[in-house]
Amino acid sequence: MAYVIGDDCVACGTCIDECPVGAISEGEKYVINADACTECGTCADVCPSGAISLG
Repeated sequence: MAYVIGDDCVACGTCIDECPVGAISEGEKYVINADACTECGTCADVCPSGAISLG
């Protein structure tokens, strides 16, 4: 089960910079590619708004 980015996302870009596999893409809303996500949790750990959780 991959991580997902919720509505609390403020599009700061912190998660994109920290993802070791490049699974996060920028857009109107940031999105985590479930096929690329390794469930390491780094994105959730660094998210300042707590918008990332296990899907």
